[in-house]
Amino acid sequence: MASRGGILGDRTIAALSRFHRWVLRVTRGRVGWRIGGMPTVRLHTTGRHSGLPRTTMLSAPILEPERVVLVASNGGSDRHPAWYLNLVAFPDAALDLRDGTRQVRVRTASPEEKAVLWPRIVAAFPGYARYQHRTRRDIPVVICEPR
Repeated sequence: MASRGGILGDRTIAALSRFHRWVLRVTRGRVGWRIGGMPTVRLHTTGRHSGLPRTTMLSAPILEPERVVLVASNGGSDRHPAWYLNLVAFPDAALDLRDGTRQVRVRTASPEEKAVLWPRIVAAFPGYARYQHRTRRDIPVVICEPR
């Protein structure tokens, strides 16, 4: 059954992201770079309306030397997450990883690329399959490559 909102809701997701960033800051990066068995990244975008810097903590189901793959699931919501819409407007971004910062150019995976990546994504976190099932939208897979 499709739903309007995600499993957690926008406010909860934002609060968890703020908490996650706080954990990284107070532990000086010793804790917080993995969650649920997946690596995490701190994504720096530009707000599509405000033009201001925005930061979001995300899991990265695929983390490779030449690309990082993110999933714009928004917890199964029928709306794209704000960070994804920011990237559509401004595809240059930065990713903080445990081993440093990467300047990236971001794009949405083509349907063919998503078909190849999706089984790996779901293997990393089966919840993504549940999110796709509960929403009316096709959840974008986001490919971050070096600039």
